[in-house]
Amino acid sequence: MSPKNRQAPPSKHLRVTKRKQSLEFEQFDGNNNQTKRQRVTVTETETLTWKPGPSTNFATSNRFEPLHSSRKRSKWRKIKNKSVTDGDRQWTSSSRDFSSFKDKFVVVSYNILGVENALKHPDLYEKVPPEFLKWERRKKLIREEINSYNASILCFQEVDHFDDLDDLLQMDGFRGVYKARTGEAYDGCAIFWREKLFTLLHQENIEFQNFGLRHNVAQLCVLKMNQNLPEFEEQTAMTTSSQNQSLVVGNIHVLFNPNRGDIKLGQIRLFLEKAYKLSQVWGGIPVLLAGDLNSSPRSALYQFLASSELDVRQHDRRYISGQLELTSKCRAFNFQCANATSGWRSNSRSLLYRWSDEELRLATGSEEVTQLQHRLKLHSAYFGIPGSHRTRENHGEPLATSYHSKFMGTVDYIWHTEELLPVRVLETLSPDSLRRSGGLPSKETRHSSCMRVL
Repeated sequence: MSPKNRQAPPSKHLRVTKRKQSLEFEQFDGNNNQTKRQRVTVTETETLTWKPGPSTNFATSNRFEPLHSSRKRSKWRKIKNKSVTDGDRQWTSSSRDFSSFKDKFVVVSYNILGVENALKHPDLYEKVPPEFLKWERRKKLIREEINSYNASILCFQEVDHFDDLDDLLQMDGFRGVYKARTGEAYDGCAIFWREKLFTLLHQENIEFQNFGLRHNVAQLCVLKMNQNLPEFEEQTAMTTSSQNQSLVVGNIHVLFNPNRGDIKLGQIRLFLEKAYKLSQVWGGIPVLLAGDLNSSPRSALYQFLASSELDVRQHDRRYISGQLELTSKCRAFNFQCANATSGWRSNSRSLLYRWSDEELRLATGSEEVTQLQHRLKLHSAYFGIPGSHRTRENHGEPLATSYHSKFMGTVDYIWHTEELLPVRVLETLSPDSLRRSGGLPSKETRHSSCMRVL
């Protein structure tokens, strides 16, 4: 059945916001054995490089550190970047020299706001004129914006009109794969890649219902960068083997329900396990993971991704994603609270929460496991490139990637392993700009959502 013809079932926990992210990667010259790692959370476009050798003198941890920027650098950045208006987003570049990095690609991750979700939840978009919610308008804007960033890889969530997107993007040289949610759901995830740049080597999907983890889904693709492009003709030493030119691209939309932190954690755990195994099967290739994680920065789920470990007993499953605390702080609609996300370090390290056997099984995969670990050394894309206090929280993540009448905050991310190096990011819109727009999508912002671009 075509996804656009599927019926929308009632749901108490629908994620109905619209966000877009994109990411730009550069690849190391094959003769350069020096590689570095960065952590950056991108709400706009960013360049990353491919790292063939061991990392040197770069950030080796995803744990939060203060971002310091000298007055001189801040002044230079203001001169270099265009000013941000309500409808424009500025690029922020790394200060590092990437002249030896000759291959790059742009990755866009975007929760495009399911058409049926928007129609079923008009209260969330009460300040948005109806014409700005119409799919015929939005799909054209999505295409235009993607092309404006010269995107290479697209990760979309909340897709319920895949055929429309596929038809439009094929005209721009993209090919894509789609995975609909299971059960009676009507939306899903889609990955597109520019065919002249990449070849699909492998594809697999995760149906979380097979593990008792609801009807959400995730995608994993192995993409190989093509060598026979005209613009790459003089770069014969780009890599030494075909495996080194490939990467795993993952796309996920995590369960929204804040109270079911056990299921949310289980979905992320399984996603990371599958991505790591696929990377190893293909020779230890880099991993890029994007999606709507329905988790705030500095939440326990964020901690798990960043530090590779988590003691679930230190956290109440209702607050493990940080959504309830953030929502309660935003209840007065004071959007300065976008910077007041809950810290993931417990104030009382002696406090242990009780998890039932079933909750542990869902969260960790075993009733006897309370200490979780994953084997991917991940970095959140925006973290590595300092940004403006107008758009970033104190630890470097965007202040907001999602905005409707009941929520403003960050729940969307792009993560990458150390073989990929961010070069520049596209900043998100500031909370002030979003508040003036009345909601996303809007006429003023020109986008139908906040896109993350790397």
